[in-house]
Order: sequence, then C-alpha cells, then structure tokens
Amino acid sequence: MASVIWVSREKFEQLVAEALDTIPPELARAMSNVVVTVVDEAPEPDLLGLYTGVPLTERGDWYSAVLPDRIEIYRDAICEICETEEDVIREVRITVIHEVGHHFGIDDARLHELGW
Repeated sequence: MASVIWVSREKFEQLVAEALDTIPPELARAMSNVVVTVVDEAPEPDLLGLYTGVPLTERGDWYSAVLPDRIEIYRDAICEICETEEDVIREVRITVIHEVGHHFGIDDARLHELGW
C-alpha cells in the first residue's frame, strides 16, 4: 500500500490560495458572492470538494441579499489520496478549479471532459 502524506492546515490553506491565484483574472473578477474554505473532514467518503449555492448562470433579478455560495475543499480527503506534496498541490488545484467551475454553472460531466 502506498503511503499517505499529511499537510498542515496552514500549508493546505496556502495551496488553496495559490490554486485560486491561477484562475485567469477575467474569470476571478467574474466570481461573485462566493467564499472558499478549507474543511478538514469531508461529509462523505471520497468527496474532495463541494460547491453549494446558486451558480452564476442561474442568478436573476431575484438574486440579492443572499448568503455567499460556499466552496469547501476537504484537506483530509485530498491528503489521503496523495503520496507526495506535489500530488497534493496538483489535486488541490484540480479540486479548486472543479468547484469554481460549478460556481460558473459548469456540470460535472463537462468539467471531467475538460480535465477538471
């Protein structure tokens, strides 16, 4: 069995921030009313990240005074599937981009087609 790597919460949060910084500026500016957080334990097995909210493509005139959408990135789940810090960096980026894609209204099938 392969070994699992452990990354501190502080380092993991830094990796998530760095992944967010790779989003092209024009897309980052389009993100609206969304918060990205690191959560240690996933609510279900094999879940690396989760987007909860109203995608930008579904917002209309009715959309105001609502709580921010949430993107949660699950540290323990990602670390459990990685063997090296480079694996963690890659998986964090993939997961962050995948969940941000949901914020933009892109479904799982299309994200997987795109490699996310």
